[in-house]
Amino acid sequence: MLMKAHHSIRTIARQLGRAPSTISRELARHTVRPDKPYDASLAGYRARLARHRPRRRSKLHLEGELFELVAHLLRKYWSPQQIASTLKAMFPDDTDHRVSREAIYNALYVMPRGSLKKELIACLRQGKGKRRPRSRGTDRRQQIPDLVSIHLRPPEIEDRLMPGHWEGDLIIGANNRSAVGTLVERTTRLVILAKVDGTTATAAAVGFSDKLNQVPRSLRLSMTYDQGREMMKHAEITQKTGTAIYFADPHSPWQRGSNENTNGLLRQYLSKGTDLSVYSQEELDEIADSLNTRPRKTLDWRTPLEVYAEVLKKSVADPNTIQ
Repeated sequence: MLMKAHHSIRTIARQLGRAPSTISRELARHTVRPDKPYDASLAGYRARLARHRPRRRSKLHLEGELFELVAHLLRKYWSPQQIASTLKAMFPDDTDHRVSREAIYNALYVMPRGSLKKELIACLRQGKGKRRPRSRGTDRRQQIPDLVSIHLRPPEIEDRLMPGHWEGDLIIGANNRSAVGTLVERTTRLVILAKVDGTTATAAAVGFSDKLNQVPRSLRLSMTYDQGREMMKHAEITQKTGTAIYFADPHSPWQRGSNENTNGLLRQYLSKGTDLSVYSQEELDEIADSLNTRPRKTLDWRTPLEVYAEVLKKSVADPNTIQ
């Protein structure tokens, strides 16, 4: 009726409480011919037809195989980006079995409330701030004997081209009484977890030495650590393993970025405030294996285990040509 009264689009929009662009699109969509610019009956019919037209099911509907696969990988703590990139590599010519990371996030958040939604969302990496340094304030460099600074590391360690160089740290458990040693190889991002019987320097030396000695000699060239007191006996680790140890600057976690990132991932398995002494070495190995079999963007979506296996094969063939 407003159109028949020759009102302008802006006047119609103002009276109906709509934007002029909305009115303009509606008129253009339902124009039949120049002498009959707008057909209200046609517009109503099309609206009713659209309401009853069956909608295409989402690729990630709850009963679908693709959703089951995505849920399975989420339970293994894969990120939506890791899942999306892996599906793209697995099904390069099949769009029905591929989905974007945004679609995965959307599917999770539009799920009906319930235990499944809560479980899967809990698998996402949310609210994972960087771990604070265990101590702030005084400079601890003089407390570690014969400290060798990170600035004296050979340049090949910095560029990550030569494997065999590790970053280390301790994840501290409840009441600072339990700990797990973490080692991350800088080139392959392979993770090794060491059961440590306490937070003392003696316990750390034993735990790290045992694990490093399980690595081929040509692949345990150096370790970079922070200036925590648990490294007071770093010379003992070097003596037992032949691994040179370098120390990062105080309060500079970015100098050991691979390890700091890994510690954040590990909190999905080893929650803060947990008594870490309850974990056996076998259980820690399983957690490390879970991380090492996740595809990584920085490795072109290969897994750390795949890349490390290639490096290991080269080291066996010729220990002097690992690059």
